[in-house]
Amino acid sequence: MMGGLIDVLAGLMLAGGVLFALVGAIGLLRLPDFYARTHAAGVVDTLGPALILAGLMLRAGWTLTGAKLLLILLFLWFTGVVATHALARAALSDPENPRPLLGREKPPSKSS
Repeated sequence: MMGGLIDVLAGLMLAGGVLFALVGAIGLLRLPDFYARTHAAGVVDTLGPALILAGLMLRAGWTLTGAKLLLILLFLWFTGVVATHALARAALSDPENPRPLLGREKPPSKSS
């Protein structure tokens, strides 16, 4: 009985992680500027793999594999946030890069 519940929870977490990663990938394509895309990538990089790894940890149980998955999850959480912050800071310090939109109109597209 308990094994079936754990399998269902693990499946839901895996499906949620994949769905979240897919929505984030669509957001990367659709968002208007670099900074909004960086935000989408940072959120997806944190929650998508976290749900996938949590689902895999439920499937693995209290084993060495589960401990390794937990270490991977912690590593991704710390490095993803730092990488997103570093990219945004580098873009802000680049004089060639346009400033964030911050409520202004979206720039006209080159195709129209």
